[in-house]
Amino acid sequence: MRALVKETAGPGMVLREVPKPVCGASDVLIKVHYAGVCGTDLHIWEWDSWASNRLRPPVVIGHEFAGEVAELGREAEAAGLLAVGDLVTAEGHIVCGHCLQCRIGEAHLCRRTQIIGVDRDGAFADYIAMPASNVMKLDGIPPETGAIMDPTGNAVHTVLEGGIVPGSRVLVLGCGPIGCFAVGVARAAGAALVLASDFNDRRLELARTMGAHVTLNPGREDVVARVKELTGGDGVDLVCEMSGHPAGHAQAFAAARLGGRVNMLGTPSRATEVDFARDVIFKGLTLYGVTGRRMYGTWDVMQRFLRSGQLDPRPVITHRFPLDRMADAIQVIKDGQAGKVILEIGA
Repeated sequence: MRALVKETAGPGMVLREVPKPVCGASDVLIKVHYAGVCGTDLHIWEWDSWASNRLRPPVVIGHEFAGEVAELGREAEAAGLLAVGDLVTAEGHIVCGHCLQCRIGEAHLCRRTQIIGVDRDGAFADYIAMPASNVMKLDGIPPETGAIMDPTGNAVHTVLEGGIVPGSRVLVLGCGPIGCFAVGVARAAGAALVLASDFNDRRLELARTMGAHVTLNPGREDVVARVKELTGGDGVDLVCEMSGHPAGHAQAFAAARLGGRVNMLGTPSRATEVDFARDVIFKGLTLYGVTGRRMYGTWDVMQRFLRSGQLDPRPVITHRFPLDRMADAIQVIKDGQAGKVILEIGA
């Protein structure tokens, strides 16, 4: 089969013919139709410090995908939950099931997590084998949407953790694809006011498409001052910090109301200096670090939003490429004018 492989240490990936994965007894072999390209894949392509310290080439890249069940292992077939021909997606974090976190319902924090496309072969390929327990039927959700349920799930986790969204005021800081999805989730969950901030006007346009009531560009205006103005001086109930930038952290703490909440998904590349007494403790803020998707509560809620039509992440998809044009996919992301980029593999 064809696969995009990080063959050796260094920039780039190569399209290679590799053996089709073996479908184990408890596995599902999936013919990939669509796959999403994300920031992690950019890090791997560039071979930055994170990638060089994490990956052990050769490995097939890609962790967001949807496709069709091509084969079921003996145990997976006996379970009777999936059938050949089903359209499916999958949770890309494969966990141990035995550590403390797995046993207490926090499997998204499993200490032995293996991520497809990072720690083991991934989905930028004609086929991928996944544990049946990770696979979910789309049941009417379009396959293109299925391919981006992984990052959409990150947005669902970020927005809904803490349970304060209905009727609340929400600020999304950083409008990359997951930030734009977060705008849509906040609207679907009943937020009264959704604000979105980014330096990139193209991304702000996508945030408006996803339902942002007000968009803010910190290059042209004081975001915190505008937030206070729009909330009667109080600040927002919830900040979804998606940028991972120290300036975003400072804005998040300042824009949250007293007793508010800051849910943090953006991953910093350097340390942030915080005055915890002033910005967190005396404000009574709740901070929450978001890692992936809750397994599988996030998925269940997300599927309900998608199937009801309350949430449709597809307007954020701006570019589609075949598997052999990965370099072009990476370039449009680097140019900063893309929303979500997907690869059309076996559609």
